[in-house]
Amino acid sequence: MRSPAGVCLIRRKNLMKNKSQVFIWSLFDFANSFYAVVIVAFVFAVYFTDVIAEKHPAADLYWSLGINISMLISAVLNPICGALADYTSNKKKFLFYFTLLAVIPTALMYFTGSGTILFGLTLFVISNIGFQTGLTFYDAFISDMVEEKYYNQVSAFGYAIGYAGSIAGVVMVFPLKDNPNLLFLLTAICFLVFSLPLFAFLREKRIHKDYAKVNYIRYGFKKVIDTLKHINQYKNLRNFLIAFFLYIDAVNTIIFFSGIYARTTLGFSMTELAIFFLIVQITAMLGSFLFGYIGDKFGILRSIFVTLVFWTAITFFIFFFVDKDSSVVISGLRIHYFFIVGGFAGTFLGSTQSLSRALMTKLTPFEIKTEFFGFYALFDKTSTLLGPLTFGMVSWLTGSQNFAVLSIGVFFLSGMLLLRRVKEHNIE
Repeated sequence: MRSPAGVCLIRRKNLMKNKSQVFIWSLFDFANSFYAVVIVAFVFAVYFTDVIAEKHPAADLYWSLGINISMLISAVLNPICGALADYTSNKKKFLFYFTLLAVIPTALMYFTGSGTILFGLTLFVISNIGFQTGLTFYDAFISDMVEEKYYNQVSAFGYAIGYAGSIAGVVMVFPLKDNPNLLFLLTAICFLVFSLPLFAFLREKRIHKDYAKVNYIRYGFKKVIDTLKHINQYKNLRNFLIAFFLYIDAVNTIIFFSGIYARTTLGFSMTELAIFFLIVQITAMLGSFLFGYIGDKFGILRSIFVTLVFWTAITFFIFFFVDKDSSVVISGLRIHYFFIVGGFAGTFLGSTQSLSRALMTKLTPFEIKTEFFGFYALFDKTSTLLGPLTFGMVSWLTGSQNFAVLSIGVFFLSGMLLLRRVKEHNIE
């Protein structure tokens, strides 16, 4: 998955002080991406509705409940655990525990089958809590490794390596599409194996202070409440988080529903779905590298605006031009429009996520880095409630998923409007 741009990014002289640490850190992104694509976005989602729930009319409802429950719990845990990690200067320990919380239930998915609705849903909820919550601690390592001027490039590289993991996960689907249980077990193994270098070799920057004996749970809640009370001290960061909530809501909705849209509205087969997701992951990887350069050249905030303009255009294109029969012939090969849309969407998927993480790192004071990345994750997770609900309601009321896609464009537009109040450099 390495591109020439990626090799240059890592090997260029004087780019950063500790290139090996960045690579070790990025391997965790590679590791957890197996879970993201195989369990959350693609195979287990389809397996749950088609096999475990036996295509029951309420299968989609069960799945959406699993997503919402896990996201809500993760949203609550993120800022609390982030505050504790800042207090103890021990992000690595927290990340290790949440990684195990994701890996073990994923491995146990090997034993799911027809009718095991409660068992399968419970495993998904627990594993997704571990996966989603662990990202808070992983993201907060950026400022431990490099200086501020390298935040954007490191964030971009991490996402690019992560999409390499996603590509590897999709490639595993082809030979194992008829044996999904084994695929779930291999996903857990890959997640664990490729995350081990971080726990063994990544150095964590520690703040030396006297630790009083405290009730960690009480401390976590108190610190979060205090931060909420004084969040106006960080107005620029607050404005960014609100804008981020809106536009990442739209991005997350597209992630959760792109496969369902392709399967339901466009009638894609499992093989066509795998090809679609492969296109998305490859272009997302390239987009992360591309906008890592663009963000440095033209500014991170301005680059986020560019990606949101294109996201909005994509929603309009789907509404007006994409249906079951829409396709174009290139060199004698008929290609469905949605494959082309997937290529563009992937390009701006990786870049939007990478640029947002880089800007968040840049705007957040170091001493509250993990805690505020907890809030960043909270906004990310809770956004998965509003967007999917809007998508589902519009689809139900209009009888058209194309109208539902168009409604998501409103979130991109709103995010752009609020992003105008954000300054790339803190002046508070």
